[in-house]
Formats: sequence, C-alpha cells, structure tokens
Amino acid sequence: MADSTRDELFLYLISCFRPRLKQCIQVQPVLDRLPSLSAEDRERVRAAALQRGQAAGAEELLRAVERGPRGCGWIREFLQALEHGGCSLAACYANPSLSQLPSPAEEAEHDLCVHLVQLLHGTLVDRMRTVQVAEKCLEMGIFQDEDMDRIQTVADNRGNRDGVRELLSRIVQKKDWFSSFLIALRETQHEDLADDLSGNTGGTENKQNGMEKSTNEEAEVTSQPGYITADNLKQEENVDDSFSSENSVLETSIEKNSVVSDEDEGERRASPEPDLTLREYQMEVAKPALNGENIIICLPTGSGKTRVAVYITKDHLDKKRRASEPGKVIVLVNKVPLVEQHLQTEFSPFLKHWYKVIGLSGDSQLKISFPEVVRRNDVIISTAQILENSLLNASKEDEEGVHLSDFSLIIIDECHHTQKEGVYNNIMRRYLKEKMKNRKLAKENKPQIPQPQILGLTASPGVGGATSYSKAEEHILKICANLDACRIMTVVEHVSQLKNQVKEPSKKTVIADDKKKDPFKERITEIMTEIQNYCQLHPKSEFGTQTYEQWVIREERRAAKEEKRRERVCAEHLKKYNDALQINDTIRMVDAYNHLNNFYKEEKSKKTVRSDDDDDDDDEPAVSKQDETDEFLIGLFHAKKNQLKELTRQPENENEKLIKLRNTLMEEFTKTEEPRGIIFTKTRLSAFALFQWIKDNPKFEEVGIKAHYLIGSGHNSEMKPMTQNEQREVIDKFRRGNVNLLIATTVAEEGLDIKECNIVIRYGLVTNEIAMLQARGRARADESTYALVASSGSGAVEREDVNIFREKMMYKAIQRVQKMPQEEYLNKIQSYQLQSIVEKQMKAKRDQRKTYKKNPSLIKFLCKTCYKPVCSGEDIQVIEDMHHVSVRKDFQSLYHTRENKTLQDKHADYQTNGEIICKHCGQAWGNMMVHRGLDLPCLKIRNFVVVFADKKTTKQIFKKWGELPIRFPGFDYAAHCPSSDEY
Repeated sequence: MADSTRDELFLYLISCFRPRLKQCIQVQPVLDRLPSLSAEDRERVRAAALQRGQAAGAEELLRAVERGPRGCGWIREFLQALEHGGCSLAACYANPSLSQLPSPAEEAEHDLCVHLVQLLHGTLVDRMRTVQVAEKCLEMGIFQDEDMDRIQTVADNRGNRDGVRELLSRIVQKKDWFSSFLIALRETQHEDLADDLSGNTGGTENKQNGMEKSTNEEAEVTSQPGYITADNLKQEENVDDSFSSENSVLETSIEKNSVVSDEDEGERRASPEPDLTLREYQMEVAKPALNGENIIICLPTGSGKTRVAVYITKDHLDKKRRASEPGKVIVLVNKVPLVEQHLQTEFSPFLKHWYKVIGLSGDSQLKISFPEVVRRNDVIISTAQILENSLLNASKEDEEGVHLSDFSLIIIDECHHTQKEGVYNNIMRRYLKEKMKNRKLAKENKPQIPQPQILGLTASPGVGGATSYSKAEEHILKICANLDACRIMTVVEHVSQLKNQVKEPSKKTVIADDKKKDPFKERITEIMTEIQNYCQLHPKSEFGTQTYEQWVIREERRAAKEEKRRERVCAEHLKKYNDALQINDTIRMVDAYNHLNNFYKEEKSKKTVRSDDDDDDDDEPAVSKQDETDEFLIGLFHAKKNQLKELTRQPENENEKLIKLRNTLMEEFTKTEEPRGIIFTKTRLSAFALFQWIKDNPKFEEVGIKAHYLIGSGHNSEMKPMTQNEQREVIDKFRRGNVNLLIATTVAEEGLDIKECNIVIRYGLVTNEIAMLQARGRARADESTYALVASSGSGAVEREDVNIFREKMMYKAIQRVQKMPQEEYLNKIQSYQLQSIVEKQMKAKRDQRKTYKKNPSLIKFLCKTCYKPVCSGEDIQVIEDMHHVSVRKDFQSLYHTRENKTLQDKHADYQTNGEIICKHCGQAWGNMMVHRGLDLPCLKIRNFVVVFADKKTTKQIFKKWGELPIRFPGFDYAAHCPSSDEY
C-alpha cells in the first residue's frame, strides 16, 4: 500500500471511528510513547485531559495526530503507542491494514458487555477486591504494568471502591476483554460476580446469549446516546442504594454521552443522518426566533413543537460557530421523562453529528458537577430544578454554580407554567433582574451582562381562570412578560396545512343517569350521619363532595389545635367515608369497600400494640390502645361491614358510569382495525381500580383490549407511585401495541410522546382548558374520538362547556395581543415584569418576617391524637435539607416500631425499617430510616400539634416542614456515631 494511500486511510479511520477512539484511549500512557509529538501539542493534550477529562484529552490527541508530523513511520509509532499504552481496542480501529477492525457484530457484543457491566456496576464496586482481580488481569495479559500501577495507586489512596471504578474504566478499553475478565473473577473467588455478569449460564462460552436474553427487552431504551440518569441503569426500585450513585462505569461517561454508543452503527456505518426540515407552518412560527428574538411558540399537541425547537437550536449554534462566538443551549422541561424523550427522539438524532448533547434530570448520578457538564456540552436537556439549584449555588461563596450568561439560548418546554412561584418563573425572574440591571449599566456606559435568547413552547397558554376577555388578555400578556417574549406566535398563513397535520377528533359526551337508587351510598351516608351526631359536627355540604372533604379537613385541623380528640378522630374517619363515596361514584362498590376495610384494618393494627420483640402472629392483641372514640368508630364499621360487603355483590346496583364507559369502549374498539386509546381519570387509585375492572371482565379481552395503568412518580399519594422505568416500559408497550389502552392520571396529558390514539376518554375528569386541549390532542389518529363520560349531576359536562368557552376566549385573547401596537405591547410587558419582581421581593420580606428568630427550644411537638409531649424544637435535626429526625436521647421510649410495607415500597433512596407509632395511642409519627449506618426516627410534621411557647402560647398544624417558620440545624453525625471503642 502506498504511503499516501495508507496515510489517507489512517486519517479516514480516525474520522470514522472518532467516538469509539475517544472512549478507548488512556491519554497519558499513549503520550509517553509518542516521542515525535511536539512539546506544544503534548502540553495541550495533557491540559485538556486534566481540565476537561480523558475524552477531551483524547480528542486533542487525535487532532494533534491528524495535524502531523507526517514523517516516516509516524502511523506505526501511533499504533504502537496505543498498543503498548494499554489501548489495544483503539489500535484495532486505527490500523490502516483493517485486519483487526472489529465487525459490527463484534462492536455490538462489546457494547452489550459494557452495558452489562453498567447494569451491575454498584454490585461490582461493593463486592470486588480490586488488587486481586487487577493482578490476575495483569497475569493474564489483559492489563499492562501501567494499568496495574494506576489501579493500585487509586486503591491505596482512595480506597477499594474507587480502585474498582478505575479497574472497570480501563478494562472496557481492552480488546476481547469480557471472557478473560470473567475468568479473572472466577480465579480470584468472585464466582458470584462472574455468574451475575454471565447471566449464570454456566460458562463464558454462552455469555452473549445470556446477555442478549437479559438485556434484549431494554436495550432499545437504555442504549440511547447521551442520556445520563440512574433510571437508564436501574431495573426496578429494589436496586441497592449504592448502585444508583455508581451507575457510570467510565470516569468520562458524561463527555462520551454513553458508553453503549450507537453512534458508530447509526452514524458511521449505516443509516444516513435524518433530515432536519420544517413544514411551512412550523417555519412560519419559528422565523422570529431564527432572527434572535425572544418568542413563545404556541402550536397544538402533535404538530411538532419540539422539532421546531431542534431546528432553532441548530440554526442558533451554527450561527454562533460561524461567528466564532460561544454558543450553548439549555432545554428546560418540567417532568423527568421528558428529558429522555426529547433527547432520544429529537435532539440527539438531529444534532449529535455536530454538537455534544446530554440529558440530565433529578435522577441523574453524575461523577462531575452540573457546571462541568455545562462546560463540556453544547446542548443540555435538563429538568428546570437542576438549573435553579445551580443558579442558587452560584450566589454562595463556597459552591460552584452556573449563571444565565453561560447560555446563549434557553428553551422552556410547556412554558405556560412560567407563572407565580413555579421554578420556570424563578429562573426567568433572575433573567428580568439582569435585564433591568443592563439598562442601568447601559446608561452608565458600563459593560452589560450577556443575556441568552429565550424560546417558550406551549400547546396552550390557557386563560388563568379568566371570566372575561380583558382578564384572558391580561393572563396572556403576563406569560409573555414572564418569558420576556417580543411576541407570541401562532399559525396564521398556513392554517390549512396545520389542520391537515393535526386531525381534530369527533367529540361526544356520554351522560350516566345518577338518579338510580344506590343502596351502598345510602348505607355509607347513614354511618357518616351517625358519626356526625356522635361528635356533634354538622356540615352544610353534601356527602361525597369536594366541599365536604374541605370542610372535614378544616374540622380535623381545628380540633387538633384545640386538643379535642373526639372531633379530630371522627373528622379523620369521616374523610375516609367521604373518599369511599367518591370511589363508589367513580368505580365499583367493591373498590370503595376495600378502601374502608383496609383503613380499619390499619387502624385496628395501630391501636393494638405489641412489644417490639414480640414476633408472634397471634390473633389476640397484646395490648389495646383504643379509647371510647376508637371503640365507637371501629365497632360501627365492623357492625355494618357484612351489610356493605353483601351490597358489593349485587351487580344491579353497580355504577351507571362504568356501564357507559364499558359501552363506549366496546363501540370504539370494535369499529377500527388497530384501536388505541387513553382513559384519563382523576386519581391513582381510580386508574388502578379501572385497570383491575377491565382485567376482571373477560368481555374486554374478547374485543382485543389490552390495558395498563400509567400514573405519576411522585411520593405525595397513599398509593405506591410508578418508577420512571415502569412509566417508560408501559409507554413503550403502548407504542409497540402490546398495550392498546392506557388508563392514566394527568401524567399523560402534558408533553409525553404517546403514540397517536383513536379514542380518548375523560372519565369524569374535567379540570381546565389547558388539560382539555392537551388530552384532546392525544386523539390525533384518523377518525378519532374524544369522549367525556360523566354523571348528569356531577357538573362535569358544565365544566367542559366552560373549558370550550375558555379555549375560544384564549385564542381570541392571543389574537388581540398579536394585533396590539408594539409600543403598547412593550409598555404592558415592562409593567408586568416590574410587578412580578416587586411581588417576589415583597414575598421574600414577608417570609423573612415570618421566620422564627428565637431558640428552637420554644417550640414543642405534641402527638396529634393523644396530645402527649413528644419532643422540643431543639431535639430536631435535618438530614440532606429534607429528613427531620429526633435526636432526643430517650425518644425511643415514646414509640413502637411496626412494619410498613407500603412505606418500604415507596422509598428506594434510603433504607426504611418500618413505621413509628405513639406508644400511648397508636398515632403514626413517621418512619425509621437508616442514615450512614444509624437508625433514626424520621418525623412527619403533619402528625403533630406544634406549640409555640412565646409571649402568648399558640398551637398550629402544618402539612410540611417547610411551612414551619423556623430552620433546624443539620444532623450532627459525629455526635451520634458510636465511638470506635464501643465495638
């Protein structure tokens, strides 16, 4: 092969396999073996590796190699430096002979092996003995002396866990490493780890089959480039705590975007890059942003808002690059699943050829700080709270943070949330303050603070509850002001094209007759009346309504403050019965009955306390803590229990709305070949209960309905949330057709990329015009239907009519704002911006005045049920600015611990050892948590009456610790950690 041809092929291989090479090169050992590299280049490579990480150093090294020198034997020198520097896999990719170039199948196998190490990373870090395995790898020829020295140094200086991390980051850069690594593990008595990695298939020969079997289903999701979250690697919530914090195998995983890179397959070897083009209606709304203006783009669900944002992002960065100016884009979202969705389906496919794109959320576990991630990448897709936290850190002396001026473009998804005290608005208030400061600096002829361009995206800005056109217009103007938008863009010229793209579903309303006799409801209301008479509470609201629920919550809080136990406990039980009425109105009688039965089982369990070491499972309780009120309430339910249970077995009394829902589903699922639908419902409980109802009814299966529920991931509900992985799995099944009916709470209304549906049903759920538009936008397949199923007396139909009116009012208000003279528009915007900043300042002053300045010991906590003193404010310390624990020495003598499976299911972030309840009355106080090996009682403030013993003694109830006007000190671990001589 001629030298010139060989040189060209060598350079071509570097350009083709650059992402792979950057993954596989350890910079320092290769540099040591490149004598022909100039001192200037050598220093530049070292500095890049030191300051920005291995991948940046590798990139700088490749550029130096591409520049030259072109002397005789320089290719051989570089290949030998790779080979002898411990980068044998990189040498295979760069060798112009092509004799060792890995095939696509070998690449895929390598990626699967790396991915498997990622999945088991936490386990490997916890259980592997670094030095023994490293020595065995050296003996087998996998490692070189350079590798061994570095691993030994890290293990000696930073401990075994960091040593394992170093070992793993190096071994995946070797050629044909996996089977040898398994042998090394087995020969150093790590058979269990070898079995885990090989899928326990009985030998290394079957490793590929084992891996494919274990990772095939999730490979589509987890091997996407760029998304760095713990949920990429967690399989379920029961993963060890250490795993979530150690999910990145390679130190430089942020820079590389993903160890399991599909860039070579998709980008270099096969598929052409996707075309980034806009339809005419999309270009129409994008034009002002392409000219650098701050705007809001208002496009309906399914019309491609995110694609417009990608186009604007690329155009913006291209212009910055051509002008040799710094360009950096951050895309802010308000829900964790949207990070991955935007990254995988839009931003990464279209931008990864030219720019570094990464996704971050609150679930991310980063080995480097957020400011460093921002420095290393061109496009960052992030939950807004991460940016807000880093902006806050920037104002602290001892913390590293980011500034808004670090970005040249900020894109805010679902920007109608930029109002009041929302996180979007907190970020934008900073922007507005900087803008006002710049005006002042301009007058003083001083340098101004660079400010990013702002782009807001929404399907519907809403009207904010307005009842008149002027108020609706004011709401739109406030959103524009908060986002500093020069204009709000809707499609005007190309409306017909938009209508062809976004199909309007046919609408229908299905009314259920609620006049029918309901004996189950009658029995419940009789019980509630009996309880009300017993405690002398007389509401003016109707049973089973939201106003009754609000009344009973107020009564419970009032009674707790006044230490009226009978009224407080009765109010708590009345709320449960009211919940049961609402469940009965929405789903089945049996679901309402189960809700009550589970509550009273729990109550009886709390009121029958065993000694902590009593593990017997006898029917008879050891000690009963029931007082007269408890005995009355529990006895009343058990007296009516059989009667209620019997009523649930009478199908003729079943909910009329369920019958209408069944008929609607049957009709819609039999009229199209590939039906696909979503039912929106109010609560997680109703979503799960409807799923159960469909599962229990064979008729649905006969017409091909395959249902699953989709609920939120927050922990602010009695029902166990879905993890991000579980949500993603359900949505993927829906896309593939394994599930064709989603039963969802509002989590599926906004933003999530859910496949086109031909039936969307709002089951008694009517909120506002924004939710209505977003839900209706889900029905975007041809011949689709949007249906509201509600009872005649629920008011849902009337509220839907109001929403339709508000929708029309919103579009009219937008048109009025668009037609407003520019000077008038800007004056109003500036006025609202000033108002927003002043309101925030006033609120901050009010909050400051509220803060309790005196000694925390002046606060006392009483049990909410028996009013016994529990602890004082000076006994409370805070872990991670979140968990409030009691450090009172004799606190353990005041409570019992009991198992709480629901609690253990809910919290995967830290270990929980059960619920703590008052020894005297059985009232739940919180739960035991394990923090760095210590068992600590973590308290929930809603379970206590807070007594302020100042000049005038006052008592209050709080829902959250943040509402309490006092700040507690951080947990003093050293003061509570047992001394070493105790062991």
